[in-house]
Amino acid sequence: MTPLIVIRHGETDWNRQHRFQGQIDVPLNAIGQTQAARLAERLADEPIDVLLASDLQRARSTAEALARRRNQALQVEPLWREQSFGVLEGLDVPTIHREHRPLWDQYVRHEADYSLPGGGESTRRFYERVMQALQAALAVHAGRRIAVVTHGGVLDMLWRAARGLPLHGPRECEIPNTGINRLRWDGDRLQIDSWGEAEHLAGLPEQPSTRAPRG
Repeated sequence: MTPLIVIRHGETDWNRQHRFQGQIDVPLNAIGQTQAARLAERLADEPIDVLLASDLQRARSTAEALARRRNQALQVEPLWREQSFGVLEGLDVPTIHREHRPLWDQYVRHEADYSLPGGGESTRRFYERVMQALQAALAVHAGRRIAVVTHGGVLDMLWRAARGLPLHGPRECEIPNTGINRLRWDGDRLQIDSWGEAEHLAGLPEQPSTRAPRG
């Protein structure tokens, strides 16, 4: 059995503006930096053998705060990146409605094999990449306690995998910035022990809904 703690990065301005971030390298905002510091304190004494992160700076910076607090090495892995949203990256929903309405109408059907133009990943291709990242980590670190700082879309794929949900359809779970999600690989399947622990964020501004554009 391999325990996993999988964490979404801290907040960015684009999260609050409901912009599609995808693989654009957006930094944490001030709230996100505070969230990362709170996360680091919350997990300071947690048993963690391996610390991994997406190479995008919003995830990497969140993980670096934890690595510094624990005096632990951080391994960066691009496979843990967010889904690519092609031509919609960097745009908020009102702009997309105005400039790309046919693409928006197609996107919100949430079909597993639809990919946005401009290099977008279909949900199916994205899911396969997330599973590749997970299996690579399990192959190298089986039986060790693994923590991963990644993105909302990645966590949605892990939720679907653990729950046996289809890849089509909208996200069903809330995924707070720096929320703590505890999973385990039992040798055959992924299981969820707890989801969205966020007590360490008490008193901070209410988060934007994760049912808005992903990132």
